[in-house]
Parts: sequence; C-alpha cells; structure tokens
Amino acid sequence: MFFHLPRVLNAAQLTSVRNALSSDEAPWVDGRVTAGHQGAKVKRNQQLDQSSSLARDLGDLLLGAMERNAQFVSAVLPNHVYPPMFNRYEEGMHFANHVDGSIRVLRRGQKLRTDLSMTLFLSPKDAYDGGELVVENDFGTERIKLDAGDMIVYSATARHQVTPITRGVRLAAVFWVQSLVRGDTERQLLFELDQTIQHLTALETESESLVRLTAHYHSLLRLWSDT
Repeated sequence: MFFHLPRVLNAAQLTSVRNALSSDEAPWVDGRVTAGHQGAKVKRNQQLDQSSSLARDLGDLLLGAMERNAQFVSAVLPNHVYPPMFNRYEEGMHFANHVDGSIRVLRRGQKLRTDLSMTLFLSPKDAYDGGELVVENDFGTERIKLDAGDMIVYSATARHQVTPITRGVRLAAVFWVQSLVRGDTERQLLFELDQTIQHLTALETESESLVRLTAHYHSLLRLWSDT
C-alpha cells in the first residue's frame, strides 16, 4: 500500500505542534536511542524524548486527529497504533536506507506487528532543502516531500530513507500500525471497495445492490481480519 492522506492536521493544530516542538524546553535526544543495531549505524537525527509529557500530549493530539479521519480508517483499518515519534533533522542530518523493524513494544509491554509505516510532515516544504522521504516499492522509487499536515502511508516492509538536510529544519512524526488485515493486497481491495460504497452512499443511492455491496465488504473483512 502507498497512500497520500492530505490535511491530517489543520492550520491551528500545526501551529500549536510546531511551537511546542520549537520551544527551548522541548526535550530532544539523539534519535539513535530508539534505533536497532543496524539502524543506529545510519540514523542521524534528533527525537523528542518519548517518556516526556510533551511527547505524550502531542501524540494524543495526532492520534485523535487520525481516529476522526475517515479516509485513514478506511485505508489502514487500524488495530493498534504505535504512539507517534517526533523527529527533527537539521543541516547535515539524515537517515540512510533501512527497513523498519517488524515488531515494536508498546508502553505496557504489548507487542505490535508493524504492517504499515506513516510519516506526517510538520514543517512547510519551503522551510528546508533536502529531507525527502525516499521509499522503494513494487512500482519503483518514490521521492516524497509533502505539505505540512499531510501524511504518507506505506508498507513497513519497504526500504526507505530520509535524504540529508542542506538547509533549514525538518520536523515530522512517524507512526507504525498493526492493521486488522495483515496483507497489503487484501487491505487495498477493501479500501477501494469501501470508497466505492461511501461514494454511492453520498449520492443517496438507496438500493438493494448497495446493501449487497456493503455485505460483501464486511464478509471479506471477516474473512481476512486477524482479530
């Protein structure tokens, strides 16, 4: 799956998040503290201390925005979401090509399978040079630099990197999701089917065919879900 989700955060939310992250009191630490053995060798950035109250408060804001986003829920079918990790790249920083770990541990020790990776861009595109998210997928290589407040969703199995910053500061949040549906192909089919149902519903098309289509969606979700 490769999916661009626009305007996850509105202008007021973005301003609030950026002001908090730019404060002198924001507890930034070396990003390698959460990297695995391989990732620590190629990761050069800063990360908001995950144990801080600021990280928890901002994380709750972002999670709430995603829970209210119908397209996000339809595309991702979230079962568990890893708390957002906020990162900061300044001039010379980067994260070389790597693959995300398959399992992450939540605060209470619960293990989460990483089906999908997500990056939410927080800095305006003109605030920095470089810092592109480069993702290798089945269709080639995508170079991504989105508007502030937009998010990209992609398979956690994809190789990816953040290119070196040559000017300015790049702020972003990264997440991982364990979906109700493990397979990318099945999840993509369910998303397209759900979008069709929503479109027909918006047209106020009340018909037996729409009811049957909705029933097919839920039958496939039952068949393919892990829960």
